[in-house]
Amino acid sequence: MKRHFFTVIILLATISFSYSQDYQIRDAMDLYRTSKVNSGDWKNTLTENDIKGSPYLNDEFINGTIYTKSKYKFVDIPLRYNIYNDQIEFKTPTNEVLALSTPEIVATVAFGDYKMVYLQYSGTKKIRYGFFIIEEEGAASLYSRLGVAFVAAEEPGGYKEAEPAKFVKKSDSFYIRIGLEAAKKVGSKKEVVEIFPDHHSEISTFIKKNKVKTNKPDKLKELVRYYNSL
Repeated sequence: MKRHFFTVIILLATISFSYSQDYQIRDAMDLYRTSKVNSGDWKNTLTENDIKGSPYLNDEFINGTIYTKSKYKFVDIPLRYNIYNDQIEFKTPTNEVLALSTPEIVATVAFGDYKMVYLQYSGTKKIRYGFFIIEEEGAASLYSRLGVAFVAAEEPGGYKEAEPAKFVKKSDSFYIRIGLEAAKKVGSKKEVVEIFPDHHSEISTFIKKNKVKTNKPDKLKELVRYYNSL
């Protein structure tokens, strides 16, 4: 009898723990009411009128889901990612476009074919934070960071015609994150080996044997998967 009693207790504890890990589903109105949001201001004051190109990953809003670190799940939210501002924007039922002003509450954002996270990463001089696309996850994870540059308008001169202001897509950069540490930018092959805390010899051999190029996401995925298998 005691054995059955303890079995029931353990089962109930397991069910309770599993439930506590689930996300509480909230609808769009809860996001608008409870999230600290503000209107999407540009990092540099710009308007999109007469600017060529696009600052967005997806110009049109795509219904998606926001998962927060406090275990809330906001579903069917019209979302788009502003690469230039590094902001997740969403549309309200009244078609007002807002941007999450506290992205640190976000665990993941999923919309269309994209899944993004807000991460700490190593900048040139200090630790920074930003949104990344998840490429591979595990003990070591691979992320891509998108970039868009704003090129100011040029006045006509000589034989040169006027050039309108424009957004120009930059090459994606890649970052590797070990555990919960700050993500580190992928540079040279030697620098990539040093990102990993151990198995340097195996990683170096794998890179040479498989001709891993540090600007090729598929090869970097293979490398990260290999490390996670060690």
